[in-house]
Amino acid sequence: MGILAKLFGKKKSSPTSAKPDVAATKQEEAEPAVNVAIINYSMGGTNYQLSKWAEEAANAEGANVRVLKVPELAPDSVIEENPAWKAHVEETKEVPEATSADIEWADAFIFSVPTRFGNVPSQFKNYLDQQGGLWANGKTVNKVVSAMTSAQNSHGGQEATLLRIYTSMMHWGAIIAAPGYSDPVIFGAGGNPYGTSVTVDQDGNMVEDVEAAVKHQAKRTIDVAKWMQ
Repeated sequence: MGILAKLFGKKKSSPTSAKPDVAATKQEEAEPAVNVAIINYSMGGTNYQLSKWAEEAANAEGANVRVLKVPELAPDSVIEENPAWKAHVEETKEVPEATSADIEWADAFIFSVPTRFGNVPSQFKNYLDQQGGLWANGKTVNKVVSAMTSAQNSHGGQEATLLRIYTSMMHWGAIIAAPGYSDPVIFGAGGNPYGTSVTVDQDGNMVEDVEAAVKHQAKRTIDVAKWMQ
């Protein structure tokens, strides 16, 4: 099946009398599991929660999954002054930090970071900037990538932030697996075709119900990664 047919769900019709392709079925069953690195940065826990929902969906698809965080750059003194930030740092202290080895290991990435003035957080940008060695050696080519984000208002830069991530991924030679409008759950979560995005109120609560959209996006990312195997 061609890649366009796979993307749009079109399959070649076959005669009803045709016998099942047993060999092809066995080969499909023997396909290796997709390695998925779900890499997040979160201050208050929103993007970590998005990552955990993505993990649930990836596990359901039989993927090998790593939930990771990028290293924090903010001084401890600053974090100490923000109770929610401090609590989240404590909550996620056992979550492994992402390294270059995770980029090389993964067949697919799902990034989840908040927006910062329509751009990515410096912590996440710092992580990407350290992958020049992998990029120079072709280790980022044909990796499948999708991204999610959050902001404190519905026009707080969600789409711009996702596009910033995808611009870097184009330089990596990665395959972007944005959700588009591939499932009705996208509309229920706010209708962002670039990736799931959520608004967070002043109390740190998600305004939209995006769990189903996150899980669909994760499944779609894994599906695309399987096509690339």
